[in-house]
Amino acid sequence: MTFLLLAGYNSHMATSAHTADQILDVAQALVQSHGYNGFSYADVARILGIRKPSIHHHFATKADLGRALMSRYRQRFADALADISGSAGPAPLKLRRYAGLFRSVLEQGNRMCMCGMLAADFSTLPRLLRDSVRAFFADNESWLEAILKQGRTEGSLAFTGSVRGTATRILASLEGAMLVARSFEDITRFDNVARPVLDALKAA
Repeated sequence: MTFLLLAGYNSHMATSAHTADQILDVAQALVQSHGYNGFSYADVARILGIRKPSIHHHFATKADLGRALMSRYRQRFADALADISGSAGPAPLKLRRYAGLFRSVLEQGNRMCMCGMLAADFSTLPRLLRDSVRAFFADNESWLEAILKQGRTEGSLAFTGSVRGTATRILASLEGAMLVARSFEDITRFDNVARPVLDALKAA
């Protein structure tokens, strides 16, 4: 799944795409690499080869750009989760595919989940953007709860504690594993966390 990440952008890519979409693509890549506070409209303009007023035409403020980014990101992620939910296979397989969404980001440019990066800047984000980040994590926890319940029902998963607590632990483990793996530029560090966390949920 490469929707989480623009691996490498240049001004010659997707020349027929709408300028607003190109702006969002570049801004997402910058957030995933440098954080919300680590880029400016000047950076986006330089990469796309356009003038800053062209960006303001589509997104009057950086907060507007951030909200548009989150809206698109949440929808794409939701689509990916729906695809996993609707696929055949037991709950453990769906959890592995879920972890793969995060791993794929590290595989392409050693970048972070966009919401993981935004969470690091949380106290300085505009309020509506903070709300969107919380909603993204809540969406993920709710999805994980459904898969965990499926696993218990079909007998493929066995775990102690609440479904909600287990869902929170999975999400936090994957986001944290990304941070450590990214710091070392070593994707095996992600695997060394994700694999045992998921394996521990499997029924004997």
